[in-house]
Amino acid sequence: MEEVKFSLKGHEITGYVIPIGDVNLVFARTSQGLVGCGAIDVIALEKFKIPAVKVRPSSGDSIRNIDDLLSGKVVVVNAFAQESGVVQEMSGEEALMTLI
Repeated sequence: MEEVKFSLKGHEITGYVIPIGDVNLVFARTSQGLVGCGAIDVIALEKFKIPAVKVRPSSGDSIRNIDDLLSGKVVVVNAFAQESGVVQEMSGEEALMTLI
């Protein structure tokens, strides 16, 4: 597992890249929610009142790292993330900034 710290809008964000076979489980968490790759079940997280967003890659067939997550496009938004202002087709970076 790789922990990646990066900054957006002056806020430190922690991202994670977890190898699971030929693919990686990739997500980043803010104090207000989570943005993740296609393997993240954002509807299940809704049950715990966690704002969560699923991102598809802007190129290629999977999110491999934090850069892919930031440049990807939002495809699924749970109700709590939607209430926070996240909408489909935002970039992963825009979704994270909205959830700060």
